[in-house]
Amino acid sequence: MDLSTADPDAVLDTLDRRLVCALQLDGRAEPGRIAEVLGVSARTVTRRLARMRQAGVLRVVRLPDVEDAAVGALLLRVRVLSGRVDAVAQALADRPDVPFVDVMLGGHEVGAVMLTDAASRDRLLYGQLPATGAVTETTTHAVLHAFADAGQWRAGYLTEQEAAALAGLAAPRPSAPGPSAPRQSLSRPAAAPRPAGQPPLDGLDRALLERLGEDARQSHAALAAAVGAPESTVRRRLHRLDGAGLLRTHATVDPRLLGMAVDANLWLDLPPGRLAEVGTALARHPQVHGVFATSGPTNLLATVFCADHTELYRFLTDTLGPLGAARAETTITARAVKRAGVLLRQPPRRP
Repeated sequence: MDLSTADPDAVLDTLDRRLVCALQLDGRAEPGRIAEVLGVSARTVTRRLARMRQAGVLRVVRLPDVEDAAVGALLLRVRVLSGRVDAVAQALADRPDVPFVDVMLGGHEVGAVMLTDAASRDRLLYGQLPATGAVTETTTHAVLHAFADAGQWRAGYLTEQEAAALAGLAAPRPSAPGPSAPRQSLSRPAAAPRPAGQPPLDGLDRALLERLGEDARQSHAALAAAVGAPESTVRRRLHRLDGAGLLRTHATVDPRLLGMAVDANLWLDLPPGRLAEVGTALARHPQVHGVFATSGPTNLLATVFCADHTELYRFLTDTLGPLGAARAETTITARAVKRAGVLLRQPPRRP
């Protein structure tokens, strides 16, 4: 299949999607291990993964620790003039301290996540964005707590047994209701606490983590050559970093290619006494790929993947409705520009 010209709905077939799910569970899993669990040949796994990666459809990168990423993170909602949304989205996506950028439905808003220091934050918010004639308004939310993030979401094309074989622990969670969601949905793994007594990171550790932030599937040999260390040393260091919970990975792919045509942001206003309860409940839901307590006009953001608008309506009425939000604003992503630091290749538009 030619990934560069294929119909967007057919770019990733069932096996491709199952391979992506395997990498969601373990981004550095060897082809032979994936092949054994999924019941296909190692050659098929190697060929399929190489094809998706070479076509720019799939990349696997290291994500920061969820607690580290949440501290100081900002959620930006940038309102822009008609016709200028692409330029503003691209300018934000070009920044290394902005790992997530979305263009929202309607073409007047860009959503972004910013991870940076106070000086860079102030330059962007008080200098660069106001000086841009295309920007009409910026709303900034500080992340106060992360209940779940993109690195913990699973697309659900694996059985519980397959997921358990790849990830060790994979407790089931309820499938999303309705006939439009036939996939087996699995529990999001809880972020494991870091083991106590781990030695501080040195220059080699930081160099390895930086390389994995660009491509988490680099071999031990490639990493050793890149950082100038023996391969045996690299293996030991990665084992130690993994044990410290620092090798979280993210299989970055356009969600539409996994059958998720609708990506919605739900900005919720909850009583403070229910914030932790609702955030924890939403973080367990199979369609939710991020939940954050925030500052600003609302106090909780939940990001949701749905097959279509009907499924989103069911989520709003059946799942969100009983949770008691005083107000809920729903914004829908028209186009994901950057995810986990990776610029996404856009599927070809239909004529």
